Amino acid sequence: MLRPDPRRVITKQFLPGQEMLTHGISRADAVINRVLAMTDEQVSLTLAATQRRFADRHHDLRTTFADHFGLVEHRLPETVEPSAERRALIGAYCTQEYSVEAAALFNPSIVAHPDQTSLAADDLRFVMSVRGVGEGHVSSVEFRTGVVDASDHVQIDPPGRHLVTGRAAPATMAREFLREALVDRADAAAADDILSLLPDHFDPAQLDAALASFGRDALTQLHADAIVDRIRWIASCNYRLHFPPDRALSERVLYPTSPAESHGIEDARFTRFIDDDGSVTYYGTYTAFDGSHVAPHLVETTDFETFEMTQLNGPAAKNKGMALFPRKVGGQFLALSRWDRESIDVASAADVHKWDGTVTVHAPRQPWELIQLGNCGAPIETAEGWLVLTHGVGPMREYGIGAILLDLDEPTKTIAVLSEPILAPTDEEREGYVPNVVYSCGALVHQETLIMPYGCSDSAIRFAFIDMPELLKRLGTSRSRR
Repeated sequence: MLRPDPRRVITKQFLPGQEMLTHGISRADAVINRVLAMTDEQVSLTLAATQRRFADRHHDLRTTFADHFGLVEHRLPETVEPSAERRALIGAYCTQEYSVEAAALFNPSIVAHPDQTSLAADDLRFVMSVRGVGEGHVSSVEFRTGVVDASDHVQIDPPGRHLVTGRAAPATMAREFLREALVDRADAAAADDILSLLPDHFDPAQLDAALASFGRDALTQLHADAIVDRIRWIASCNYRLHFPPDRALSERVLYPTSPAESHGIEDARFTRFIDDDGSVTYYGTYTAFDGSHVAPHLVETTDFETFEMTQLNGPAAKNKGMALFPRKVGGQFLALSRWDRESIDVASAADVHKWDGTVTVHAPRQPWELIQLGNCGAPIETAEGWLVLTHGVGPMREYGIGAILLDLDEPTKTIAVLSEPILAPTDEEREGYVPNVVYSCGALVHQETLIMPYGCSDSAIRFAFIDMPELLKRLGTSRSRR
């Protein structure tokens, strides 16, 4: 069992007066002026004491102070040139620790690790994503690594101590992607006027130049500004994160960076996707939460060092809980969708970023799932069909985990459904941040065992080991009765 560890902290920029989730009045200028008024001795002693207390909790804390000073340097009086120590101390006053899993740790997904070297026969190294929740109910995604051996014994590697959030940079965007993201959100003609100034693929500088040159003669100033603001918002929601290669994977945290994620990156569902040419990409669908709205977004990586974070477009890309199939079927990307908030659908796409219509493959039917259904991660390919682990919500908002089987060649066709859940909360799993919940964001097969990490009442993570032949046998019996 993995439990939340409040010692796992990151550093964040801190602006005095704006620490609340609601908008506050900045007191940064006043604090900076107080630091500028300190004597050199006070600066030296305070900075040294801060270093002693916090340096062993973070990697290269002085660089963090320098970065955070750079974010407020424009607030200094023009004639002031502070010393290196005073600059570092201002950065320290504009820094805070944030415990990424102080409140909860739950909802894992699991995939085979890119590196399978130096292992014993029949061992499998894995990467497990986990959702941590800290102050303000803000969610982020962390990682753990480990090995499962031939006897289905799981060993989790000790996680690294010094968490890092990576360097964010704007992503290059496709003009067509931006057009799709704007549909139904802005005046089409005005949007096209702006988009016509952009190349097929553009970077932030090209976008800024196009927006600066956009004429507003045909529109009111207010309407034009609304469209420009929307374009800038969309662009800011698509970015790249890069982590230092010398930091352990368990030290890398996907912390909310874009405005669409301001209140959380939730429930990442990773899958090891094999393309037609044999190349491997790790795709993870996650829920971006801005405090009012949720939307499915996509994270993709080949090495868990550089991550592309992007929005998803199209009518099927709504609500929570999308999960990609691990390969194309019939030349199309496929994904499980719950766009209607209660059923499991299959969506198809020629482009992994745009999802059109869906076909419902499973709707609430049994007593344990009557409130709503969803998936528990990417479908798993078997000789008998696509195995989909599901979650259902029943009386007293109790969650259980079940299974359905989809046709291999026609995944919009359901061929078997278990009438009872595989897993329901035991008495010792009922208590937690959100009681009466078992929930997973993905499983993998090792030899003949389905290994499913799952969250217990949003408070801890456990592992379930499911006999695959027996599960498929029960699904086969279910199929014969349909």
